[in-house]
Amino acid sequence: MSAPGGSSISPPWNVGEAVAHVRERIASAAGRAGRRQEEITLVAVTKGVALSRIREAVAAGVVDVGESRVQEAAPKVAALREAVRWHLVGHLQRNKAPLAAGLFNVIHSLDSVRLAETLSRHAPQRVDVLVQVNVAREPQKYGLPPEALADVLRSVASLPGIRVVGLMTIPPLHPDPEHARPLFRRLRTLRDEGARVLGTALPHLSMGMSDDFEVAVEEGATLVRVGRAIFGPRDRAG
Repeated sequence: MSAPGGSSISPPWNVGEAVAHVRERIASAAGRAGRRQEEITLVAVTKGVALSRIREAVAAGVVDVGESRVQEAAPKVAALREAVRWHLVGHLQRNKAPLAAGLFNVIHSLDSVRLAETLSRHAPQRVDVLVQVNVAREPQKYGLPPEALADVLRSVASLPGIRVVGLMTIPPLHPDPEHARPLFRRLRTLRDEGARVLGTALPHLSMGMSDDFEVAVEEGATLVRVGRAIFGPRDRAG
């Protein structure tokens, strides 16, 4: 069995080997961009992944774990809260925001002022959030259009229950990861513009998944959301 990127993973799929291989690929991409590997956080995305296999990733050194759905995350968070930092990487409905505010350390998918206000009201302690931007303007995807970003940042920056730490995007699916490069580059530019609007640093860019995280690292990603390349094909890992 081969992992994405060409390295062999011995069957049955070995999560520890896969984690090591992904980290090697992150390090190589960082080196090509003149960056340090330590600047990039690997978020292992565990949608549909059994708790036992998540524990394998944690045993291999994974500290940051991402879930797409609040309800699926709840029992996993309860089992592993002390071992990892929990990230919500999927869309968040406002009616689930009160629960999410207590479950997750980082929420990658803030996409409205009303959602930010709900999170702020219900957060038991300040939650780090990233604003999702629909850089490609895909009608079927969530996220702000780029021209709305500055106003939203101004509106949510002072809310007491959240801390805006950066931006997130999901590029269109494409067989060639280079197709995502200009979108990742655009998100970095938007982040820099947003930091100037707020007069404060926005340190994080959440961009890049199993098929394109190396390109994302080359373009400045600080958080890469990797599921299939760690846990195996989607029909097993979700």
